[in-house]
Amino acid sequence: HGVSRLLSLRPIRRAAQLTAYAWMKAKIAGKDATTKLLKFKTVRQIRHEASGLPKNVGEVGRRAGRLRDSLVNDVKDGIRDNSRQGCSFSI
Repeated sequence: HGVSRLLSLRPIRRAAQLTAYAWMKAKIAGKDATTKLLKFKTVRQIRHEASGLPKNVGEVGRRAGRLRDSLVNDVKDGIRDNSRQGCSFSI
């Protein structure tokens, strides 16, 4: 009975609404971020490389090199795209 009385209070209802709103916004933002992330070649490369275990140490080195190259290219592409859009980026 005490809980139902608390739930009838406007501040409690409003806090519940704001919590639900924040949770939904975070969920949507997470889905958007995941969708964008999956567009990068590096992420696709990692998923592909992780699908099979390497047979030897040399294979691990080759896979690491391919991942490095893919990551470098994705970063370069991202910087190029941002500069086209008028964004500045500095480290």
